[in-house]
Amino acid sequence: MTKETLSPELFRVIDANLNRLKEGIRVVEDIMRYRDNNKTHSTALKQLRHKARIDETQELLKNRDSIHDVLRPTIQSELSRTDIVSILSANFKRAEESSRVLEELFKLYNAEYSENFKQIRYELYNLEKEIILSECK
Repeated sequence: MTKETLSPELFRVIDANLNRLKEGIRVVEDIMRYRDNNKTHSTALKQLRHKARIDETQELLKNRDSIHDVLRPTIQSELSRTDIVSILSANFKRAEESSRVLEELFKLYNAEYSENFKQIRYELYNLEKEIILSECK
């Protein structure tokens, strides 16, 4: 099977999901770092965030079109968070879903990238369990 060349539209999908992945991780990381002073969790999250990268940054930027994103406006469910657990949960889910999209798309282009995003996703699942369960005690 030959690997595909990614189209501009797929680079746009990758750019959005890479940003979403890092942003979701960053929200949780900052809560663990500044609110909880939890060096273990904040360091693990920081390492994951730094692991979430690809070399084709110029392609990402060339194909970014956030101005014309058809779902750019905020929807009501995005505005409602009831407590810190809901913020943590929403951002873990955002990051996990984005890493899955990246894992799938990179199966077409770069198996190493695909495997990297799969590993990130599974590490996020473990951290989510640890962090959310500790918050609910």
